Amino acid sequence: MLTLEKFEQASELVKNVTIPTKLVYSEYLSRQTGGKVFLKPENMQYTGAYKVRGAYYKISTLSEEERAKGLIAASAGNHAQGVAYAASQFNCHATIVMPTITPLIKVNRTKNYGADVVLYGDVYDDSCAYAKKLAEEKGYTFVHAFDDLEVATGQGTIAMEIVQELPTVDYILVPVGGGGLITGVSTLAKMLNPKIKVIGVEPAAAASMTAAIKAGKPVTLPSANTIADGTAVKHVGDTLFPYAKENIDEIILVEDDELIGAFLDMVENHKMVVENSGLLTVAALKKMDLKGKKAVSILSGGNMDVITMSSIVQHGLIQRDRIFSVSVLLPDKPGELVRVAATIADAQGNVIKLEHNQFVSTNRNAAVELRITMEAFGTEHKHQLMKALEKEGFSPREIGAKLY
Repeated sequence: MLTLEKFEQASELVKNVTIPTKLVYSEYLSRQTGGKVFLKPENMQYTGAYKVRGAYYKISTLSEEERAKGLIAASAGNHAQGVAYAASQFNCHATIVMPTITPLIKVNRTKNYGADVVLYGDVYDDSCAYAKKLAEEKGYTFVHAFDDLEVATGQGTIAMEIVQELPTVDYILVPVGGGGLITGVSTLAKMLNPKIKVIGVEPAAAASMTAAIKAGKPVTLPSANTIADGTAVKHVGDTLFPYAKENIDEIILVEDDELIGAFLDMVENHKMVVENSGLLTVAALKKMDLKGKKAVSILSGGNMDVITMSSIVQHGLIQRDRIFSVSVLLPDKPGELVRVAATIADAQGNVIKLEHNQFVSTNRNAAVELRITMEAFGTEHKHQLMKALEKEGFSPREIGAKLY
């Protein structure tokens, strides 16, 4: 069972492998929501995520014989690094099975902690089934990513730290994948103060906990296709579900597009890189009434590869109308291109890319196409730029923006 005594024990033990992640007050998010919003930056942990807490506590409860057999785990990335690093602290070997789509940074960091990595399956559930098969064949000790009470106890130590630092917290927002983090956090939070509301946040395309609560038991989703790869789990933990169901007050669903805006919010306002799963709780804040309340958003991890990061930044700028593209038709004669550029410059627009197509019409004197990708301050400024072009007689037509 999950007990206060074990949570207290785990809270002391995990200090061996964790960096203190003091709450960060977010003036920006507080203004947005009307409440007082604090961030729990687990993305700043040595392994880049909270997962090392559960992995380390779990391994500490194993016998010398179980450790000597070698450990095996399945993970979309953060549990992998947690197990690999924790195993190195106990001088035991670890093998990690990861989905084939796992970001390269997570694969490489797992290897750097001394673990062997096997890439298998499209999602976590596929990798987990294969890891269990290998454990049976080779006698490894299996360390589950979430469906384990000791693992959940280790993850729950986050709640201990939150309550110690902010005893009057009203809401704790927790990302939900398989359920280990929210089970530990919600169970301990309720033990410490039953008035605390624990809000789970799931990607809408992988809402396995929502489906389980609706069905009254864990069910398997047909797919879990989301950019929040760390929470792309089709079936929540069977062992944990009774605790989660009892202690979760509400679940909020977040669309992938909302995570893109949340990424920009964190980078621009807090200078922090947070992976998509960790951004779930940031995106969910805008769906809550927090006036007069104190809320803590757990930023569960920050292990995002640069390619994914660049893609999200691009989509985020386009989403917020800070980059957009227009098509204008103009006569093919000297001076027209300069006139377009001058109009944009006078309206404080910044041209990023120009594409000049002389073959849009057989009559080049009548029209050639100019595609302009430009930077704006936001939606209002974009409209001002469009009006400036219209005023000069260019009849701009907005088209899909692309930076490449």
